[in-house]
Formats: sequence, structure tokens, C-alpha cells
Amino acid sequence: MTSRVLPPGPTVPRAVQGAYALTVPGRGLRQMRERYGDAFSVNVPIFGHALVLANTAEIKQLFLSRSGTVENIQPNLGRVLGPGSFFALVGEEHHKQRKLLVPPFHGRRLAAFERIVEEEAARELATWPRDRAFATLPSMMRITLNAILRAVFGAEGAELDRLRALLPRMVALGSRLATLPFPRGGAGPWGWFRRMRRRYDEIVDRLITRASHDDHLDDRDDVLALLVQSRYDDGSPLGRAQIADQLLTLLSAGHETTATTLAWAVERLRRHPDVLRGLVEESDAGGRALRDATLLEVQRTRPVIDLVGRQVRAESFRLGRWTLPRGQNVLVAISLVHEDESVFPNARAFDPTRFLDAKPDLYEWIPFGGGTRRCIGAAFATMEMDVVLRTLLRDFHLEPTDERDERWYSRGVASAPGRGGRAVVRRRDRHPRPAPPTRDSASR
Repeated sequence: MTSRVLPPGPTVPRAVQGAYALTVPGRGLRQMRERYGDAFSVNVPIFGHALVLANTAEIKQLFLSRSGTVENIQPNLGRVLGPGSFFALVGEEHHKQRKLLVPPFHGRRLAAFERIVEEEAARELATWPRDRAFATLPSMMRITLNAILRAVFGAEGAELDRLRALLPRMVALGSRLATLPFPRGGAGPWGWFRRMRRRYDEIVDRLITRASHDDHLDDRDDVLALLVQSRYDDGSPLGRAQIADQLLTLLSAGHETTATTLAWAVERLRRHPDVLRGLVEESDAGGRALRDATLLEVQRTRPVIDLVGRQVRAESFRLGRWTLPRGQNVLVAISLVHEDESVFPNARAFDPTRFLDAKPDLYEWIPFGGGTRRCIGAAFATMEMDVVLRTLLRDFHLEPTDERDERWYSRGVASAPGRGGRAVVRRRDRHPRPAPPTRDSASR
């Protein structure tokens, strides 16, 4: 038998550890790292006895481990998104579906999606109030939702309106349920979620039927059109339930988390006027290097997902210092890695220049997870954030503030700024008249 060697951790009851994790997630992890080091054990609802890692070498080994040795942590978002989602799939089936879905998020299709995101961003930002404080998170949610409904679902007309009305409530409830150990009974929150899921499936079924009869399907760029046409190596198509699950997975991965990161970007930039000023100057000149670096730094300092996990499927697994048995859950503490001074010097400072001359190591900068389960929509989400921030800088003056940092607020899966990323903006005159000459300049 393989001995189970795990690091120490808190010994209070599971319910107490779970309550603490929900109420003070970031601070609790920091306190445990200070006490136990860069690896410790926890006992929390849903995941039970789990190993928490903040050691980059061990995290890299975990992410690079072969399918079959470790898989996605159990339980996971698959219990909300459906058995056909990436989160639920393992092994060869996960690999096959990932292979089908890589093309839409690169090349020509990604360029087509950029136009959609810019249209939605310009339309939403035009409704922003001037010269008074307001929360930007609701706007960012609408931008990312509408962009995904068009780019991923290919929705329009009545179906677009129905999904716009249904999905925000459904995603918000699903995000809560995914982090709570409620039984999946027929009553209460799970019952509400299943009723919404049935309505969602009905709408998507109509979209699939419409796409299947579209004589111009080859000309469409949306992901649903690609999935309807996709075939496995044996020539078989994806089932309708699989398509519905994957579309919901892509929505969940690219909607709330992306919108929340954009709200954090507003919150960070208002408190760092030098960075904001540099971004405006660069944007006006047509550049983007500082904007790219800023979005990397926002995600480093304010990762909206705090933990990503794996489960051991082999009989035993030697991970760095630890020998883990089958069924052992392992949690990667994203925020602890991002705050590690040995990885990111002066880690508590918001300093985008750290990424101007060097791209981050994807086993140290991990807001999208890593390995074969790294978020498949990472390129799409990055494009969304860049386009929305670019549009904001082009159209508005974002007023700096000396207010205290906004606190973290848990929305279930994602952690958002506690006041919604509040902003005060003024519309920019993008074609200012030249200033009249002064007496001194006129005399020269």
C-alpha cells in the first residue's frame, strides 16, 4: 500500500473551515501559507481533505501530468454545466472535444469576433452617466454576455432576447450552486436552476435546428455553426445535448469572469493615475504594449478565480514532496502564487511594466489555469478585455480617485470588486479644436 504523506493544516471541523473559506477567502489562504508554508492540507465542504499548493515547481508538475494520472477535480462545474461540458469530460473524450473547439478561438474567426465585441462595447459605454459615480460591473456583464451570444451562439432576434433575459439569472444561480454543498434535489435552488436549464435547452435546440437548415452555414463564424458541422474522426457528429453543454461552458468561462476582470481593471486604473495616463497616451498613438501588460497585471493582482484543482486518478502519484493516493484532490492557490515575492518581485505593487519586456510564465501566471485543462477561451477572453479597455480609453476620460481599494466580494465562482468597480467618467472629444494662439506664440 502507498503511504499517504501530506503536509499539515488547520484541524478545526470541516464546516468551520468551509465558512472561513467563503467569508475571508484571500486572507485565509495567506494566513495558512504564513503558518504552514507553500503547501498545506484543508478539509472543506465539497472537496473534503485536499492538498493546497503554492509551490510553482509542484504546480507545473501537476499541470503537465498525463491525462489518466490526474484529471479535473471532483466535483466541479460539470454538475452545473452538464455532463457534456469540458469540466465533466475526462481522458480521450475531453481531448477529442477540445480538438474540435480550438479553431474558433484563433485566426479568422477571432478577428471576426473582435468586431462584435467592439460594437457591443461602444453601444453599452454610450449609456454611461457622466460626472457621477456608478458601478461598471453590470455594464461589463452586458457587454460580455451580448458578445458571446452573438459570437458563440450565433443568436439573433427572439432567441437572442430570450437568452439575454434568461442567462444572467441562470449563470448567477449556477455560480452560487457550484460552490455550495447543497444536495441536487428537486426543490429549492437546484429545482429553480433545472427549470431555467430546461428553458435554455429549448432555446438552444431551436438555434441548432435553424443552423442545421441554414444553406449558408459555411459562411458563418459563430461557434454553434462550427459545432453543428464538426465531426469526430469516425465521422459522427456532436449530439445536441453536447452542443448545449459546451455552449453553456463557453458562456460561463467567458462571460462573468471576463466582465469581473474588466471591473477590476477600472478599479485598479483609477487608483494608479500614472498607469492610466500612459495608457491614454499609448492608445491615442495606436499602440497596445502597455495595455496588454496592464491586463496581465490586473489578472495577476486581482485573479477572479482563486483556486483551480485536479484529482489523482492513478493508484498513487508522486507530486514533488508528496505521495498522493487515488482520489486525492489538489487545489492550486492562484492568488498565493501571484503574490509570491520570489516569483514576482514587489508582488503587492500594481506595476504593469513588469510585463512590458517579458511575457509571464504560464505556470506562474495562472488566471486561466494550466496544462491540458487551461481555459480554452483564454484567447477570446483576452481579446474581449483588450477591445473593451481600448474602447473605454478612446471614448472616455476615466477620473482617478484617492478612495480606498475596493474589497473582494465573492459571487460564487468569481470574486468581484465589492462596489462593482465604481467609475466617474467624462466623454472625450476625439477631435479637439487646436488651442487659439497665445500672445507669446503669435509674436514668434
